[in-house]
Amino acid sequence: MTDITDLEQRIISALDRIKTGVDGMGPAAPAASSGEADDLRRALDEEKTANAQLEERVKLLKDRQDGTINGLQSKTTEQQNRLSSLEAELAKVRATNDQLRDINAQLRQANETGVGEPHLINKAMLAELEALRAVRASDRGELDAMIAEIEPLAGEA
Repeated sequence: MTDITDLEQRIISALDRIKTGVDGMGPAAPAASSGEADDLRRALDEEKTANAQLEERVKLLKDRQDGTINGLQSKTTEQQNRLSSLEAELAKVRATNDQLRDINAQLRQANETGVGEPHLINKAMLAELEALRAVRASDRGELDAMIAEIEPLAGEA
């Protein structure tokens, strides 16, 4: 029981010391003066303005980036179209060369039997002309693709 009384006395004295310390602190901190409040408002407005400017810059950069991405996508699509065109021309060259080989084989076979057939010679010449045209078209397509790549670089220089 005496322990409880001693503890009670110690708690009461600690509370008294706390009360004395709080009373000694004086009145609460004074409220900010109107000049300080104005300064704080101005600083807040400046920060809001700076934030708005940064948001505008971010938006501008995003728009610029989107434009660049769209440009690159259109270039990629254009190059894919060119590549498809070149592949089609290359397929035509291969088909024409296969036809030329077949006709030449027939012509050789006709010459081996001693029978000269003028229509085979005509077919061979036509196939050869077609092969030359296909090769020329393929070369032209490749040149057009190279020119399309070089023109922007020349414009930058």
